Amino acid sequence: MRLRKLTIEEIEKLLRRKNVRQIAVENFLMTLTNNKDAGTARLNLGEDAGQYSWNHETVQAIEDGIRLAEKVK
Repeated sequence: MRLRKLTIEEIEKLLRRKNVRQIAVENFLMTLTNNKDAGTARLNLGEDAGQYSWNHETVQAIEDGIRLAEKVK
């Protein structure tokens, strides 16, 4: 299933979380619809998190954003 584009407000809410790398979360979630589906997005998240040494809070914020994007508005 294709992912929907998150709203600016949804992304900003995730960015306000403590200890997240804001640029990583914003960049990943703004380009989320470039992924074929949620599974592909999660694979890319795993690769990026390892490559850039993202902390748990950053990965969790992005994962929560993927979950939001799976929901139909």
